[in-house]
Amino acid sequence: MRLALILLLLPAAALAQQAGWGNVGNEEAEVATWAKWWTEPMFSGFWMAWTRATLAFFIFIFGCIGIMAVLEVRWPGGAERLGVLGLTTTRGDRLFISLLGSAYIFLAWLGLVGPPMWVPLGLAVAWAVFAFWKI
Repeated sequence: MRLALILLLLPAAALAQQAGWGNVGNEEAEVATWAKWWTEPMFSGFWMAWTRATLAFFIFIFGCIGIMAVLEVRWPGGAERLGVLGLTTTRGDRLFISLLGSAYIFLAWLGLVGPPMWVPLGLAVAWAVFAFWKI
């Protein structure tokens, strides 16, 4: 049975190879100017490839932590509540759940569809709103 399945799929693999899958990493893809600007390294010879995208991500994460600190000082206790999952969660728990869910959304989109990443960004924002509203 397995041999028959392999023999059926072998021509499909050969056709995919002919269609260009073997040259995926060989050709320089033409990238839009703004996308190149967004993802090109900001500093040469630095230990980490700091791009504007990674900088924006870290600013977002530290901004979320700062907002959580301000909310905790203003309204201590974490605003515990029982959500739709049956869990008692605080603001920090809901932030963690929304960030973790967003990471899974982006990874699934990259694995199944690939770029562009605007649709998973919208899905991640919608997930975060849902997580803070209902969980």
